[in-house]
Amino acid sequence: MLDIGQCHRTEYELTYGRSIPVAFAEAPGRIHFLGDQGEPENGYFLSAAVDRYIHVAVNMRKDNSFRFFAADLGERKRSTLANLKYRREDRWANHIKPAILLFLEMGYPLKGMNFSFCGDIPQHIALASSTAIEVAAATAIRSLLQKQGLNIQISDVDLAVKLKIAHDTMFAQTGVSSVQMSSANSNSESSVSAKISGGTALADYLALILTRKDHFLQIDTSSNESEYNLETNLIKSPFSRFRFLLVDSRVPRLGTGVESELASRKDDLLKGLAILSKKHKGAGFKDIAHTDLIEAIGHFPEQIRRRSMHIVDEIDRVKDAVDALERSDLASFAKTIYRSHESIRDLFEISCPEIDWLVKRAQEIEGAAGSRMTGIGFGGCTYTIIRRELAEEYKRRLEDYERIFGFRPVIYEFKLATRARVIKG
Repeated sequence: MLDIGQCHRTEYELTYGRSIPVAFAEAPGRIHFLGDQGEPENGYFLSAAVDRYIHVAVNMRKDNSFRFFAADLGERKRSTLANLKYRREDRWANHIKPAILLFLEMGYPLKGMNFSFCGDIPQHIALASSTAIEVAAATAIRSLLQKQGLNIQISDVDLAVKLKIAHDTMFAQTGVSSVQMSSANSNSESSVSAKISGGTALADYLALILTRKDHFLQIDTSSNESEYNLETNLIKSPFSRFRFLLVDSRVPRLGTGVESELASRKDDLLKGLAILSKKHKGAGFKDIAHTDLIEAIGHFPEQIRRRSMHIVDEIDRVKDAVDALERSDLASFAKTIYRSHESIRDLFEISCPEIDWLVKRAQEIEGAAGSRMTGIGFGGCTYTIIRRELAEEYKRRLEDYERIFGFRPVIYEFKLATRARVIKG
């Protein structure tokens, strides 16, 4: 990775020393091991940070301009305090703006700022690289304000929540956050829709801000008319003798076709939750027991039943996986992960033959502690947790993949990393 300190000072012609304070921060990528197909604002997740990072540098300017420099791309964007809004042509720079908006809305005296960033998080493989830019930028701004002697009163959880809301405000055409949308329609079907289609999940921000090295993070998120209710739980990883592999299937997602399929599933969940809410008013899927779903089966069309069953059972699988991790019961953990993938394949139906083949190769190896699709589906990636001495055997078995499917997979090895933090530049 590039040296963010050198890149920033060269770009903005800053000299070393204390005359112009510069703050530096990094944020990791994240992976959801379970729960990533449910309600973004009202679900259970089992997540972790991974050791790929975004680095951000920031310093104050004397005017009201914002300058953004993507060192990896050699690209530059700009904005002003009066014109701080989402612009399509600003692309990656739009993910720094929510961090600025967060502190402005908290009343801190921001003027113009210079930003630089670089990173090694692969894009488009469900590692939350865009969210990492936002979190790294917010962490850097908080550090810069502290360097100026300001007492920044914001907890890590509040930082995650407020940054999520700032993101929603910046990216929503109406300028209304997902929580506000839910509030405005709290007694209507629209509130259910807001819960299910809430965009970037709050769990992404929590995973980047709260995780610790060699730990999993259990996340329970829920939102009502005016606030988030959150519970998180750090679980020490029992996989010290294992490797974590992420395999990019390289299956191309065919644009509008995938969008249509995803929209169909959101619609199915909306209808399923509406049926269940007749018995449990205002409830989310995590408030519905498996037995409640069984009792309501007669009211469900088959497709909606399958989609809803996946979400309800996935919530239980998160709990089962956490229990297995806390007991270091690796066999039970692996069974839970494999059951989750089977449900993704058979009930939620967002897997594909290539992804199933990658998971099956891991499942054939005694010593693999689970393999599953991660991300939105219809291609994308699988993760595999496998004993260190068997990792090369798994990679060897993937050599037939290109011959069978015509795509060459890309394999990333990763470790469970720590949260976003201030670094030296």
